[in-house]
Amino acid sequence: MSNHMSWDFILPVCLGDLVKSGAVNQYVVQDVLSVKQLPSHINSFKAALRSQGPLCILEYFDTAYSVLQHCRTVDVAVKEDTLELLIQVVRGLSVSLPTLLLSGSLSAVDRKQQLNAVKMSVFLLCKLTETLESDSYRETIVTAPSKKDKVAGKGLLQWDSERETILQCLTQLLQLDIRTLWSLSLVEEEFVSCVTCCCYKLLENPTISHVKSKSTRDAIIHVLGIMVKKYNHMLGACVKVIQLLQHFEQLASVCAAAVASWSSEYGVKAIVGEIMREIGQKSSEELAREGSGVKAFSSFLSELSTLVPETMIPNISVLLTHLEGESPSLRVAVCEVLGEVLVRVLSGDKLDDSARASRDRFLDTLQEHIHDAHSHVRARVLQVYARIVNSKALPLCKYTEVMELTVGRLGDKSVHVCKSAIQLLAAFIAHNPYSCKLSSVDLTKPLEKEMAKLKEMRDSQKEQVPAADLWDAMKPELEMTVKAQLEPGSEEEDNEDEEETGGDEERSDRDTALQIAQFLRESKYRYQVTPEAVSSDAPPTPQKEGGGNEGGESELKKQEMLVQYLKDTESFALQVERSIAVINNMLYWKTTTVVQEAVQFCVTAFEFSVANSVCGVRKMLPLVWSTDVTIKDSVIQAYRRLYLNPHGDNTRAKAQTLVDNLSDLMIDASLGTVQCLEEIVSEFFSSESALQTSVVQVLWERFSGKRETKALHRRAAVLLLGMAREVVLSNLDTLCSVALGEKVAEDYLLARDTLITIANITDHVRQSKGVPFRLPMDHHLFRLVQSDPHWQTFMEQAVRLIYFLAESPDQLCSRLLQRSAHLLLEQITEGGEPNQSQLQESGLAQVLSLCGAVAFWQVSHLERSVSAELRRRRGEKEEKEEKEKAPANKKDANDSCVEEELGLVGASAEDTEVEFIRKICETELLSGNMLSAFLPLLVKVCSSPGKYSHSQLTTAACLALSQYMMISPAVCKDNIRLLFTVLEKSPLPVVRANTIVALGDLTVRFPNILEPWTPNLYARLSDESASVRLTAIMVLTQLVLKDVMKVKGQVSEVAVLLLDPEPHIASLALNFFNELSAKDNAIYNLLPDIISRLSDPERGMKEEDFNTIMKQLFSYITKERQTESLVEKLCQRFRTAKTERQWADLAVSLSLLSVCERGFKKLQECWDCYSDKLTEPGVYQPLLSIAAKLRRRAKPQFKAHVEDYEKRLTAVHTKGLENVDNEEREQQMGDTQSQNLQTPRPHKSVRRGKPKLDDSDLVTPRKSRSRPKPAITFSSDEEEEDGQSLSHDYHAVMAESETPKVTTPIARTRRTRLRH
Repeated sequence: MSNHMSWDFILPVCLGDLVKSGAVNQYVVQDVLSVKQLPSHINSFKAALRSQGPLCILEYFDTAYSVLQHCRTVDVAVKEDTLELLIQVVRGLSVSLPTLLLSGSLSAVDRKQQLNAVKMSVFLLCKLTETLESDSYRETIVTAPSKKDKVAGKGLLQWDSERETILQCLTQLLQLDIRTLWSLSLVEEEFVSCVTCCCYKLLENPTISHVKSKSTRDAIIHVLGIMVKKYNHMLGACVKVIQLLQHFEQLASVCAAAVASWSSEYGVKAIVGEIMREIGQKSSEELAREGSGVKAFSSFLSELSTLVPETMIPNISVLLTHLEGESPSLRVAVCEVLGEVLVRVLSGDKLDDSARASRDRFLDTLQEHIHDAHSHVRARVLQVYARIVNSKALPLCKYTEVMELTVGRLGDKSVHVCKSAIQLLAAFIAHNPYSCKLSSVDLTKPLEKEMAKLKEMRDSQKEQVPAADLWDAMKPELEMTVKAQLEPGSEEEDNEDEEETGGDEERSDRDTALQIAQFLRESKYRYQVTPEAVSSDAPPTPQKEGGGNEGGESELKKQEMLVQYLKDTESFALQVERSIAVINNMLYWKTTTVVQEAVQFCVTAFEFSVANSVCGVRKMLPLVWSTDVTIKDSVIQAYRRLYLNPHGDNTRAKAQTLVDNLSDLMIDASLGTVQCLEEIVSEFFSSESALQTSVVQVLWERFSGKRETKALHRRAAVLLLGMAREVVLSNLDTLCSVALGEKVAEDYLLARDTLITIANITDHVRQSKGVPFRLPMDHHLFRLVQSDPHWQTFMEQAVRLIYFLAESPDQLCSRLLQRSAHLLLEQITEGGEPNQSQLQESGLAQVLSLCGAVAFWQVSHLERSVSAELRRRRGEKEEKEEKEKAPANKKDANDSCVEEELGLVGASAEDTEVEFIRKICETELLSGNMLSAFLPLLVKVCSSPGKYSHSQLTTAACLALSQYMMISPAVCKDNIRLLFTVLEKSPLPVVRANTIVALGDLTVRFPNILEPWTPNLYARLSDESASVRLTAIMVLTQLVLKDVMKVKGQVSEVAVLLLDPEPHIASLALNFFNELSAKDNAIYNLLPDIISRLSDPERGMKEEDFNTIMKQLFSYITKERQTESLVEKLCQRFRTAKTERQWADLAVSLSLLSVCERGFKKLQECWDCYSDKLTEPGVYQPLLSIAAKLRRRAKPQFKAHVEDYEKRLTAVHTKGLENVDNEEREQQMGDTQSQNLQTPRPHKSVRRGKPKLDDSDLVTPRKSRSRPKPAITFSSDEEEEDGQSLSHDYHAVMAESETPKVTTPIARTRRTRLRH
C-alpha cells in the first residue's frame, strides 16, 4: 500500500464491500488473513502502535479487518486484544489531534491521513463493539441456565466495564472539533450512522434499563447527544427513537431520559417537538398494528413529561388528537402529560393571559376524560387530578365542578376508579381553601344574611349613580361643547344666547354651565353608564360626593367577593357531605383495597375536622372483627392514629386530649361499639407508659367529679375505665362509693355504666380458669346495688352483677323481690292521689321487669357459673384420685385408655351435670319460691290487654313472661300460644319487636316446641311497623343461617323485603339471600315455591316488583344442572297456573335463567306445557327473548334449532295453537299422499315455511307422549301440606285446637345454654 496517501477510506455499507475494488482512489483490503496468521500480525500491530503511534492503523487496518471477518471462529482472546489495540488507537488520536487542529497548519495530505485514521479506527472499533455485544448477548442466553462455562461468564463481567471504556474513548474523540478534517466540514452520513448504530445496538441490550447499567446508559446517551448536537443527527435520532419504542417496550424510560437529556443538556430542544409530532401523527390504524409499541409510546410520553414538561408545551396540541383515538393507554399518557404540565409549569398566580388560557383549556380536556369509556383512563385521570390538587395547582373556580364529577365516580362499576375517586376526594379535603368544619346547614344562615346585605348595597348604588361615572360618560361631548363655546368664531351665537337669557356679554362661562346643565338633564347619559365606566381608571372628580361613592363601590366589591366565597364554601360542603355518605357505605364492600381507601378517607376527613366525619369513624369500628387481616390492621392503625396519638405540650395535656376524643366517641355509643373500642384500646391500657398512667388518672378525676364534667363524659369515663381492667380491680370501692352512693338517684345511667364496667372486669378475671372470683354476700357493693330497684336499665345491670359476683345471688335476689313487692303494696295502700293508678302501674311494671331479669339470670347462673364450678370441682377431684391410686394393673389402665380415647369418661360425667341442672330448672326453680309467685300475675297482665293498657306495664310483662319461658319446656309450652297472640295482636311495635327477639331465643332453646309456629314468625316480616320488620329479619336471618330453623317457602316474605321502602331493611334482606346462597342448593330448592307464592293472585304484587325480586334471586343460580332442572319445574307449573298473570310471571322467571343448550332442550321438550298460552304477549315475549339470547352466542348447528324454535313460537303466537296444528295436519296428510315413502312425523309438530323445503329442516325432534306425566312435587310443597297451611288463615286468639301440632321433631342438641 503506497504511503503517498493517494487513497480515501470510504465507510462501507457492509463489511464485504471493502474487499471489492470500488471507485478510483478508494481504499480496498488487499489480503484477508487466515485465523492462524492473526496472532503474529496482531503482535506486530502492537509493536507498530508503540513505535509509530495511532497512525499505524493505516498500515494494520487489514489485520483488524480480518478479525472482524473471522469473528465467529476466532478465539475470544484475539478479539479482546484487537479491541484493546483499537481503543488505544482512538485514544491516541484524541490526544494528538487537538494540537494539530488548533495549529491550523495541516497540509492537505496530512489532513487526509488523519481523516482516514479517524474513520478507520472509529469504523473498526464500532463494528467490533457490535460483534462483541451480540456475542455477549448470545452467551447470556446460552450459559445462564447451565452456568457450565465459567470463562464466558468472566468475559461477560469484563464486557460490562469494557463497554464503558469504548464509549468514553469515542466521546473523547467526537467531542473534538474533528469536523474540520472533512472538506467543507461536511461529515458524511455513513460516519455518523456508524457511531450511532453502534450506540443503538448497545441500547437494545435487555439489561440496559436496569439500575446497575446506569453508567453505561448515561455514556451511550452522552455519545448520541454529541452526534445530535455536532454531527447533525437530530432527524436520524427521532426516527431511531420511534423505532426503538416500536420494538423494545422496556426502552420507554431510557428513551425518555435520552430525549430529555438531549433537549436540556445539549440544547437541542427541537427534538422533543419532532418526536411528539411523529407520535401525534400516527393514525389509529397504524397504532392498532403496533401492539406493544403503543404501550411504549405511552410510557415514553408520560416519562418525558416528568423530565421536560416545559419543552413539551408548544407541541401538546399534536398529541391531543389521540384523546379521540382508540388506544386507552395513549389517552392515559396524554392526560398524564397534561397533568405534569399543569403541576410543574402552568401553576401559581403569576401566569400571563396566554398561559392561563392554556391552563384552563388543559383542565377542561382532562375533565372530559373523567367520563372516559375505558375504566383505566378514568382511574388515571382521577389520579392525575389528585396530583394536581396535592400540588395546589387547581384553580378555585374548578373545585366544585371537579368535585361533583368525582363524587359521581364513586358509583363507578370499576373498583380502580372508585379507589382513585376516594383518593382524590381525600386530597380535596386535605388541600381545600374553605373551612370544612361547617356543614352546609351551618352555612345557609350566614349566606342568606350576606346576600341580603349585598342586595341592599346594590339597590342603594342604583339609586345614586356616582358623579365620577356620569362625568366619564359625558366627557367627550362636553369637551366638544366647551370647544364650540370658547372658539372666537361663535361670538354671534353667544350674543343671541345673551339676548335670550337676558345676561351680559362677559358671562360666557355661565352659558357653558347652562349647556352642561342641559346635557345633565338629558337622561340618555344616564344610560351610558356602563360597567366598563364603573371600573374605569379615570381620576375621580374632586367632589366629596364622588369620593364617597368610590368607597361604596369597593365595599360592594368586597361584599360580592364575600358572598361568592360563602357560596363556594357551601357547595364544597355539600359535595363533601355527599361523598362522606357514599364512602361510609363503601366501608363494607367486599373489595379489600376499596375498604382500605375508604378507611383512609375517613381518617383524612376526621383529621381535617370535617363536619359529621365522626360518623364514618364510628361506622368503620366493627371492622376490627373483620376476617381480612389487612382491613382489620388498617382500622386499628386508623384508630391509633386518630385517638391514641394525641398532640399536646406535655403528658398531662396529651392525656386530656386523648380522653376527650375517646369520650366523644363513647357518647351515644351502642354496646357493640364499646366492645369494638375495647378491642383497640385494651392494648394501649395494658402497656406501661407515662401517657397510660396519666390517662387513667384523668379518667378517675372525671368519674369521681373532682373536675367539673358533663354527665355524658362521666359515663364515658367509667366505661373507659372498664377497659383498663387491672387498674380498676383494686379500686372497686371507689367505683361503688362514687356511682352507687347516696347520689345514685341523681344519675341512674352513670350507675348503670359503672355496673357494666364492674361486671366486665370481673368477667374477664373469671375467664382465667382459676377458682371463681366472687364477693361475700354482705359486701357493700350489693347493699348499694339494692338501694333502688325503680330504674329499668340500672336494675337489669344490677341483677346481672349480683349473679356475676355475689356468693349466694339467689338469696340476695329473693330479698330484692320481697322488698320491691312490699314497696309496691305500700304504694297501693297509701293510694288516693289523682294519678296514683299510673304510678302504681309503672311500679308494677318495674317489679315485673325485676322478676323477669331475676328469672333470666338465675337460669344463666345455673348454666354458666354453677355448671362450670361443678366441672372444675370434678376435675380437681379426678386429679386427686389419679395421684392417690396409681394404676393397679396394666389391663385396667388399658381399658380406661380406650374409654378416654372414645371420650366416654368426661362426656358421661358432663351429661350428668347438664341433666342435673336441667332438672333444677324444670322442677325446682318454679316450685313454691319468690319467682313462682309472680308467674300467674305475669300471665294475667299479658292476657288482659284491655284491663292493663299502660304501655310500660305491657312491655315489661311481655318481656318478663318470655324470660320466664326460658326456664323450662313446661312453662314454655303453657304460655307459647299467649306469646304468639301478643305478637300478632299487640298494638305496640316495641312489644311486638321484643317478642320476636324473645321467640328467637326460645327457638334456640326449645326448637321442638317452637317449630310448628314458624309461619307466625315469618308473618311479622310484613308488619306495618318498620322497627318490627327490621327486628324480624335480623332474628330470622340468625335462626336460618345458624341452622336452628328450617328454611321453607315462607322465605318469600323475606324476598318481598328486598323492595322495602326502608333501605336498611332491604339491605338486610339482600344480605340474607347472599348468605343463604352459600348453603348448598338452598335458594334453588326454594325458588319454585317463592314464585308460586309471589305470583298468587291474592297477594296482588305489581309485575315490575315481581320481576325485580326474581332478577335478584335468579342471579344465585349459576350451575347448569340447576338451570336445566328449574326450566322443567317452571314449565310444569304452567299446567297448574290459572291466571294470565301467573303465566306471565312464570315466563318472566324462565327468561331470567341463563339458559344454555341443555336447558333449551328441556324447554323444547316441555313445549306442550306452555304452547297453548303463547297467544298471551306476556308469555310469548319472555320466551322469545330466551331464544334471542341463545341465538347470539350459538354455534351454527345449534343456531338453526334456536331459529326454528323462534319461528314456531311466532307462528303459534300469531295464529293460535289450534290453527297451526290443523295446518300441520293438512300439510302432513298432503305430504303422505304425495310421498308414501316418507316416515310419519310425530303428532303436533309445528310446520311452517314453503312446502318445497325438506321436512327434516323444520321439525324439532321431540319425544311423543302418550300417557300423562305425573305432576312433579317439590320437597317444600310436601312440607307445606304437612299441616303447615296455617300461615294464611290464623285467627288472632288461638283456640287450643288451632295450636299447631309438632310435625318433625328436631334433634335436640346438647347446647342448652342461653344465647347472650
